[in-house]
Amino acid sequence: MRKNGNFTGLLAIILWSTLAAFTVLTGDIPPFELVSISFFVSSLIGYVMLKKAKKNIKDLFLIPLKVWVIGVFGLFGYHFFYFFALKNAPALEANLINYLWPLFIVLFSAFLPNEKLKWHHILGSLLGLFAAVILLSKNGSFDFEWQYLYGYAFAFAAALTWSSYSVISKTFHEIPTYSVSGFCMLTSLLALVCHLLFEESVFPSLVEFLAAIVLGLGPVGGAFYLWDHALKKGNIKLLGSLAYLIPLLSTLILIVFSFASVNDSILWACFLIVSGSLLSSKDLIKELIKNN
Repeated sequence: MRKNGNFTGLLAIILWSTLAAFTVLTGDIPPFELVSISFFVSSLIGYVMLKKAKKNIKDLFLIPLKVWVIGVFGLFGYHFFYFFALKNAPALEANLINYLWPLFIVLFSAFLPNEKLKWHHILGSLLGLFAAVILLSKNGSFDFEWQYLYGYAFAFAAALTWSSYSVISKTFHEIPTYSVSGFCMLTSLLALVCHLLFEESVFPSLVEFLAAIVLGLGPVGGAFYLWDHALKKGNIKLLGSLAYLIPLLSTLILIVFSFASVNDSILWACFLIVSGSLLSSKDLIKELIKNN
């Protein structure tokens, strides 16, 4: 069962790696308008899951209130803080702070029942963090300036939000994954409210609209269902370490589609992320070797 959870977590990570490329294709659609559209699409995925489980929307109201609070806090809260970070700080530094969430997942998992944090989990996560620093750096330097303090704070809040949501979700073993559909519905509605309050509406072109739909099917939608299953069934420390694949795979995808070019930083980041992931997976690898 754990192997299956780890696999679905890896699928979610791969989907999240396509976020940057598809976001580029959404053109001038404002962030909250994009989130509202994408999460509406992801809500439809959840509706199909409900029907497959022979449930309906009213069954979502049987989910405990605390689970609703945590779910909406994770999905909507993360995107709220992340987009405000990008609006109030340079994207490079904001992304770097945001990518503290895999490290936080590994560290916070130590507080879960029956979970032990070992030296190779910490070292593997730190290697991933260092790789993210290299990958996202400009000529090896970061210029943290005081005028961007609010933006940095929002990015840090985004990292804390997603990591805490992920770790807490691990404890909701009895809550079915189709519950995420309710969180997506409410997130879509809240994003629409934020769009009307903070942004001007943009009527998307056909390509932009199709890209927004693909986001809802994948990185800003379908991936959340996979991640929920992975958190409840998989190895959370391993998943946290593997999450550092996201900035690397995202960059490689951008290179394939000619949105970026290969350089030494990418090669070094690749080496560090693979090394860190293998190190964090040491126990799992030993178990696989022993069973075979």
